[in-house]
Amino acid sequence: MSQFIPKNPSFENKVKESFYRQEVMKTIGAKPILIEPGHVELEFKYDNKLTQQHGFIHAGIVSTVLDSACGYAAFSLMPENMAVLTIEFKVNLFSPAKGEVFIAVGKVKKAGKTIIVSDGELYAINEGKRKLVATITCTLMSIPNREGLEG
Repeated sequence: MSQFIPKNPSFENKVKESFYRQEVMKTIGAKPILIEPGHVELEFKYDNKLTQQHGFIHAGIVSTVLDSACGYAAFSLMPENMAVLTIEFKVNLFSPAKGEVFIAVGKVKKAGKTIIVSDGELYAINEGKRKLVATITCTLMSIPNREGLEG
């Protein structure tokens, strides 16, 4: 159960609508598997097209999926007329991203009126075992009613 109360009762639909407009998430094959107020989990499967030269999921892909998980965790708490943009993030890579399936978990740490901080973790699942691959801390901004920015 989340400690946060969403400002939009339709937050889950709002997150899904925005998420499925992201072409990069389609390219990666990521999909939301859990959407709660201030908490979003995304899943994607291993794909050789997403790897670096050693066959591990590229750090850029790891960062991209973690950024989206954290961004949508923040977005889930925003009022209907807001958009979200990342203004800073830091990623720590702990282990090569090697697995069958990956789960990115984004959780809001602090929700301010304009600035939200979210933390994230990426797990690799291989033969049923879950291993922490990377973490992220994201600083995000809520953007009200700006032309060209929708959800």
